Amino acid sequence: MNIKENVDEGLRSIQSNLLRTVLTALIIAIGITSLVGILTAIEGIQNSVNSSFADLGANTFTVESRMDEGFRRGGRREKQYPVINYQQAGEFSNRFRSEFGGTVSLSANIGGAVQVNYLSKKTNPNINVVGADDDFLAIKGYKIDFGRNLNKNDLENSVNAAVLGQEVARNLFGNIDPVNKEITFMGARYKVVGVLAKKGSMGGGTDSDRIIIIPLDNGRGLAANRSLTYNITASAPNIEDGEFIIEEARGLMRRIRSDKLGSEDSFTLERADAMAKEFESITGYLRIGGFGIGIITLLGASIALMNIMLVSVTERTREIGIRKSLGATPRVIRFQFLIEAIVVCILGGIGGLFLGIIIGNVISNSISTESTFVVPWVWMAMGIIVCVVVGVISGIYPAIKASRLDPIEALRYE
Repeated sequence: MNIKENVDEGLRSIQSNLLRTVLTALIIAIGITSLVGILTAIEGIQNSVNSSFADLGANTFTVESRMDEGFRRGGRREKQYPVINYQQAGEFSNRFRSEFGGTVSLSANIGGAVQVNYLSKKTNPNINVVGADDDFLAIKGYKIDFGRNLNKNDLENSVNAAVLGQEVARNLFGNIDPVNKEITFMGARYKVVGVLAKKGSMGGGTDSDRIIIIPLDNGRGLAANRSLTYNITASAPNIEDGEFIIEEARGLMRRIRSDKLGSEDSFTLERADAMAKEFESITGYLRIGGFGIGIITLLGASIALMNIMLVSVTERTREIGIRKSLGATPRVIRFQFLIEAIVVCILGGIGGLFLGIIIGNVISNSISTESTFVVPWVWMAMGIIVCVVVGVISGIYPAIKASRLDPIEALRYE
């Protein structure tokens, strides 16, 4: 009997036991679904993070005050550094622009738990009010949905103008155009001049769409006597000079802050893509963990498949005896049972691939609304390969057992 006839015989055997084949394939499908589903979800989240940070560029960095983490070392509390004040932030901005020709944006967090009112409507007290300049949106990767950005007139005259995040605008105005409408927060009335496009939770924290941006000097007045911490976001003019410019900016800020030679920075300087790279390294470990979980699930499925194949050998003992008496060699018998096991695994694997892709994308979209539909071709190919390996492992012992049956005893089997 040649290979084609043997394959046809194996497929006919599968078709004659359709219910058992479907149930066995379903076991494999569940294992592949867990494997591909986890990896697809991780891939979707990773793509969302990458796309969120793509607009910022590798040559963009942020200078912020060094946070006091409250650690104690050697029985002594860690040194506390003063925050970056308005004069230091302004000096850095002016000198960076003149010396390196880069773009600089200054901002300060005016309020982090603010309630905003429009007529009888109001938001939850979870709105973040930020004072910023006209370069803030571009350098942070925000886009205007409709209306306009803050302009020079707003900044120079400290106009009560506000740009709303997508969620704020939706909660207060619904389908009404909010531009030129007046809202109230922190005891002051502001005119809405623009609305930001949806940014999503992965594009800079959970407050990306719950934000209101007002002119920086106006925000300083709104904060009254409360001291503010100023953040500096800068971008080098050329991406090729990014590393050099960032280190030069570090030296410039150390001089402005009068940091002593050999001492650590009294501020933090972080590249815009650092978080994306850090998340990418984390997802690498998550992929390994997800692959391990999927393999363990498939191991259980392979044991179940082996058990079913052993039952199949027992049920078909007489058939094996007849085939051997007609001249089928042990090799042919082994090949037939292996083909059956592999085909069942591939059928289950294909179903598992589709389920895994759908479930993985549902999970990634529930975590990050900016996720796109992901088809992980590499993991799909890996899933099919794993299915074939599982089929061989699960079918090899039953196939060997079937090939070693004595034809005379097999013919007498009832």
